[in-house]
Amino acid sequence: MKDKYERLRKWMVDTQIIERDIKDERVIEAMRKIPRHFFVPENIMDDAYDDRALPIGHGQTISQPYIVAFMTESLELKGDEKVLEIGTGSGYQAAILSELTKEVHTIERIEALAKEAEKRFEKLGIKNIKVYIRDGTEGLPQEAPFDRIIITAATPDIPEPLIKQLKEGGILVAPVGDRYSQYLIKITKKGSQFERCTLIPVVFVPLIGKYGWKEK
Repeated sequence: MKDKYERLRKWMVDTQIIERDIKDERVIEAMRKIPRHFFVPENIMDDAYDDRALPIGHGQTISQPYIVAFMTESLELKGDEKVLEIGTGSGYQAAILSELTKEVHTIERIEALAKEAEKRFEKLGIKNIKVYIRDGTEGLPQEAPFDRIIITAATPDIPEPLIKQLKEGGILVAPVGDRYSQYLIKITKKGSQFERCTLIPVVFVPLIGKYGWKEK
């Protein structure tokens, strides 16, 4: 069974990541290493390396592998950064980040998902991720500033608290748009100015919170 998932993971990286022009070798190696099937419900483990998002319960999803790789590469990680992730979900994106950064702080508003993610990190021996259960749109002022911030849910605009918590020279990547379609936006903080770059079209579940979408 282990060999099966290793083969599927290699196939995923070769066909979905490298062939689509992800070039950062560190990102590619992290995608090769982290077992994506470990971050989905048991009944869909065999689908874990497919080229699509998958349901993880509570109305949430694990992102398509290529999107995880693309967003991670867009953060331009060197290895010593303090990263804030908004939207832990099953924990897969945080696990990828943990291979590439010094420390990851990840926020999840749904307690059950946060607890499950913590258990996965523990089983995999990942020690540089800290999980918080709270409104991610407010960030983590007590841990700010952050070198990098990644938002893994759709937001109508970048929450103001997160802009304030981004370090000088820092990078933030987020899907921005309406509830049903967005573009990935990359922001680089330069003094009081922000360099804003529009990347690719995406579809994420909505970011619920004080500075995001209101819960229906």
